[in-house]
Amino acid sequence: MNKERQDTVDNKMQQEDIENANDTGEEKEAKPVKKKSAKKIELQEKIDELNDKYLRLYSEFDNYRKRTIKEKIDLSKTASAEVISDLLPVMDDFERAIKSTKDSDDCDAFKEGINLIFNKFKGVLEKKGLKPIEAIGKEFDTDFHEGIAYIPAPSEDLIGKIVDETEKGYMLNDKVIRFSKVVIGQ
Repeated sequence: MNKERQDTVDNKMQQEDIENANDTGEEKEAKPVKKKSAKKIELQEKIDELNDKYLRLYSEFDNYRKRTIKEKIDLSKTASAEVISDLLPVMDDFERAIKSTKDSDDCDAFKEGINLIFNKFKGVLEKKGLKPIEAIGKEFDTDFHEGIAYIPAPSEDLIGKIVDETEKGYMLNDKVIRFSKVVIGQ
């Protein structure tokens, strides 16, 4: 391809030489040689400049690609750190609840403590973008639900709808991370 470009450049220079043939005899011999070599030098400088720009751009892109790959790896290593640090207080609450129930026989206080810890845990997850998928009484939708069984519908209005949920489904920032396992009325 470079050979074709060089031939094209040489052809253009020869045409310019022919056009300049109207000059005097001395100038005919002196000018074309100087013009031809000056043009070649100018074109070679232009080629070198463009090649240099190309190499610099390629290097910048390669560095960018390597940097983004490294950032993705670093992000995946530390992504869970924030969630785990937010869950540590919940773990502390569980440890305190276990210690306090060793000597106590009060079942109501234990239930209340477990409910408080559960609500705290649920609040942390909701703050991170977790939402439960509503299922019971809704139309069966394969985008959100996984049907595991069919049972006779208890009433006419529950035909084709979800009658029971065996495992709750969840969405994280509008993306399903676990489908609801449901029983459908027929």
